Amino acid sequence: MSKYWSQIIQALKPYVPGEQPKDNCFIKLNTNENPYPPSPKVIDAISKETDASLRRYPDPNCEALKQAIAEYYSVKKGNVFVGNGSDEVLALSFISFFKQRQPILFPDISYSFYEVYCRIFEIQNIRVPLTAALNISLADYAQPNGGIIFPNPNAPTGKLLLLDSIEKLLKQNDRSVVIVDEAYIDFGGDTAIALIDKYPNLLVAQTFSKSRSLAGLRVGAALGSEELIEGLERAKNSFNSYPLDRLAIAGAVEAIRDEAYFQSTCKKVMETRERTVAALSKMGFSIVPSRANFVFIRPKGIQARELYTRLKDEKILVRYFDKPRIDEYLRVTIGTDADMQTFIEKTAQIVAAA
Repeated sequence: MSKYWSQIIQALKPYVPGEQPKDNCFIKLNTNENPYPPSPKVIDAISKETDASLRRYPDPNCEALKQAIAEYYSVKKGNVFVGNGSDEVLALSFISFFKQRQPILFPDISYSFYEVYCRIFEIQNIRVPLTAALNISLADYAQPNGGIIFPNPNAPTGKLLLLDSIEKLLKQNDRSVVIVDEAYIDFGGDTAIALIDKYPNLLVAQTFSKSRSLAGLRVGAALGSEELIEGLERAKNSFNSYPLDRLAIAGAVEAIRDEAYFQSTCKKVMETRERTVAALSKMGFSIVPSRANFVFIRPKGIQARELYTRLKDEKILVRYFDKPRIDEYLRVTIGTDADMQTFIEKTAQIVAAA
């Protein structure tokens, strides 16, 4: 610990991302990346941007990308905000809306970056327990708060909250901002973007890292009322006027436009997910129903930590969370059919030898 650090940094427990091996010998099923490459149109658009114009700053307002997103979701451009990955979008959202007198609410089993944001921005918070079945209970959010945030589908469980439930939550919390973090919505859920015209307190965050295969470009977005978007723009322009570079803007625009490719890769991931669930169920594993590009599984015949370690020895990376209530589970990203077949075969061998 350095004597030069601020008190906040000294006390901070940073977010720990999934392992990123330096070589390519691993099957990576630990960071929820898309197993399929970006659309060829994305690669072509990025290539065309690699010219002398890189000496110039990019468009600080990312007008082309905002317009593409607005057209895709049938909203106004003023309803769209973009940033350097959804993590930056969420961080700016915490600054913009959650510095309130009342604590914010989010699930106790959820995206662990929320807790980090609260610490670094000194935001009061209450972690609302999921039910024994790992569901969000709406009744538990009927309490005074300075805002609400949750992923939908939730992470790491993969469970989906339906739109009618989200609407009930918005109605009972009309005095605070409700952020729905939709990083995985395209793998089996309906986006809450359809509700933003009706509920000015709703902000929907999305990412291009998962369903659009652009984790390496770092592109995120938020959609909401013009009032909320203006708040985000004020925060962004006080922090980083140029959040997206030219290559990211060009690639993201084409990722939005190539609908056929997007639908094709999402469909493949969902089909592989269901085959994986069926195979693991036959092995006696418990699987949390998932609408994401991952499954949350409880092994049978071996402890989760041991299976994680043994799979790593076999050059297969999955995610283990050494935390109360979920330390008996592993989160497994859905890879290609070949990836998942290898994962299933190796898992079966490990369990049989345990």
